[in-house]
Amino acid sequence: MTKTRGFTLVEIMIVVAIIGMLSTIAIPNFVRARSTAQKNACKANLRQIDGAKNVYAIDRFQADTVSPNWAAIVPNYIKRTPSCPAAGTYTIGTVNTIPTCSSTDHTL
Repeated sequence: MTKTRGFTLVEIMIVVAIIGMLSTIAIPNFVRARSTAQKNACKANLRQIDGAKNVYAIDRFQADTVSPNWAAIVPNYIKRTPSCPAAGTYTIGTVNTIPTCSSTDHTL
């Protein structure tokens, strides 16, 4: 008598079903984690922009109604122009306003 080795079709189907169930649980969690990480990185960028605006105004003895542009704050107060990880665009605004991002739910 020869013994054949290998998996039966039922065993393979059970393994595939288990992998399918695990992926239906894991994938939404990964998507949510990615979204949260992008939101947190964007908030950090907005804080950095706000700090750079304030230091710019203090260094230059400007009023809080002045609106600096990227060329004024990037080489001296921020190393490079920050970019939103969710492909949003940043609006600097005046010194007395909070910078904003065009992505939804990315606010300080």
